[in-house]
Amino acid sequence: MEEKMSWTVADAVDYKGFPADRSKTGGWVPAALILGIEIVERLSTMGIAVNLVTYMISIMHLPSSTAANTVTDFMGTSFLLCLLGGFLADSFLGRYKTIGIFASIQTLGTATLAISTKLPQLRPPPCHANSDSCKQANGFQMGILYLSLYLIALGTGGLKSSVSGFGSDQFDEKDEKEKSQMAYFFNRFFFFISFGSLAAVTVLVYMQDEVSRSLAYGICSVSMVIAIVVFLSGTKRYRYKRSLGSPIVHIFQVIVAARKKRKMQLLYKVGSLYEDTPEASRIEHTDQFRFLEKAAIVAEGDFETNLSGSEPNPWKLCSLTRVEEVKMMVRLLPVWATTILFWTIYAQMITFSVEQASTMERNIGSFQIPAGSLTVFFVAAILITLAVYDRLIMPLWKKWKGKPGFTNLQRIAIGLVFSIFGMAAASLCERKRLSMAKSVSGHQTTLPVSVFLLIPQFFLVGSGEAFIYTGQLDFFITRSPKGMKTMSTGLFLTTLSFGFFFSSFLVSVVKKVTGTRDGQGWLADNINKGRLDLFYALLTILSLINFVAFMVCAVWCKPKKPKQPAMQMRAINGSTAEEKC
Repeated sequence: MEEKMSWTVADAVDYKGFPADRSKTGGWVPAALILGIEIVERLSTMGIAVNLVTYMISIMHLPSSTAANTVTDFMGTSFLLCLLGGFLADSFLGRYKTIGIFASIQTLGTATLAISTKLPQLRPPPCHANSDSCKQANGFQMGILYLSLYLIALGTGGLKSSVSGFGSDQFDEKDEKEKSQMAYFFNRFFFFISFGSLAAVTVLVYMQDEVSRSLAYGICSVSMVIAIVVFLSGTKRYRYKRSLGSPIVHIFQVIVAARKKRKMQLLYKVGSLYEDTPEASRIEHTDQFRFLEKAAIVAEGDFETNLSGSEPNPWKLCSLTRVEEVKMMVRLLPVWATTILFWTIYAQMITFSVEQASTMERNIGSFQIPAGSLTVFFVAAILITLAVYDRLIMPLWKKWKGKPGFTNLQRIAIGLVFSIFGMAAASLCERKRLSMAKSVSGHQTTLPVSVFLLIPQFFLVGSGEAFIYTGQLDFFITRSPKGMKTMSTGLFLTTLSFGFFFSSFLVSVVKKVTGTRDGQGWLADNINKGRLDLFYALLTILSLINFVAFMVCAVWCKPKKPKQPAMQMRAINGSTAEEKC
């Protein structure tokens, strides 16, 4: 019996619902089949996003601010829908079905986008780039375009929430060999994401500009169909984890239960609060946010009788450990809020920076670099920074400080600093570009200034992303309870979402405050007639203020070793300084 059990994975089942056989399920082959979906998703989303603003302006004849907001709203929705995908996967569908369904939805979206860019009826008539009489796309044309974009966003949200998790499900953490394979899988996972991004901003963008947009988007659709077929071919080889319920539901249960008992007096003895969690899995009590502990006060009517006995109604009574889990999630919020602005700055790299590039000299000999492909310097900066950090900074830091590298909060801080300098550089570069625009003829579409002037802003913000992305991911995973790792990852992804949405909001406000009836202002309809340098300067100032706010939050959340007396009194006084973070 023991020998038989050693060949099964305790917390996983096969496609028939039986305990998963270790020799027949999981491992590298199923994980690789899942990885194909993520590569194509990254190829499609990035390939569309980085070059969408040029399509909106040159083909659909939208003002630059409207085009930028369309892109940021699209990206923001994609990341926000990760919460929906995670909720459906945890509560109803499971990760396998979620991936299959949402990959099909994204395929439908890219196919619709390919059709909308192909048919002349779905585009306004062409006109000269600098003409003031260009006819904007009508409501029907924009409606079809929005339908395709938000189908893609819905598919992306569902995929991002489940692909990495389902890939890790193929490895057993309790087996040392498979645990090391899982770590290697995640390294390859992020490598292939970067590879997909690199292919998107080079090959796919070039095809959109020089061959055919509809063909490029069609390739995305066909690639996803192939990836889905490959994914489904591994159905019998996958390991499936049983759903434990959605962390979002658990959080709402604590909030609802605490609110229902808001008039009850909070007990001073922690031992009097309800607790049904095994002792080895309990989280030690803390003194912060004690009003939530009212959810663990036992009151009349909290228990319900059923066939298996008497059990607590989770919407009326929650265990103290469940309450502490919610407290841990609440403590993440200050750092969560102060990292949103970085992704607002990131949004400028795929919107206004691409529009800047479209007006500049992009030739290398007889070859013209597509404006959207300038983001290759952004991706290159990420890869170079990660390599330098891994091979140079970490060994030196370990030799000097005795630590393997920067802490997650330090990495986030470094990323924020890079973003400040990136926006300052962008403002200076734009001032140079605008001075050149004023000195040439108004009908000249390409300014006599090299596009490589934009490299500093791409490189600085890209380097910042390398630090802040890894720092945020580490922070949100290590500072969250075990049962809410997926939820905390979703919380991290919402910083990207809200960053894009805040970019749209900020652009709208600046457009309204500084704009004029004839389309002028900081964010003019024609970028050469605006003051984008002042908009970038505003973002620089906001980033400085945000950095100060982050440092305050980081000091509050910095782990401190407790004094020995405090260790002895922790049962009375609550938690240590480390746990309060």
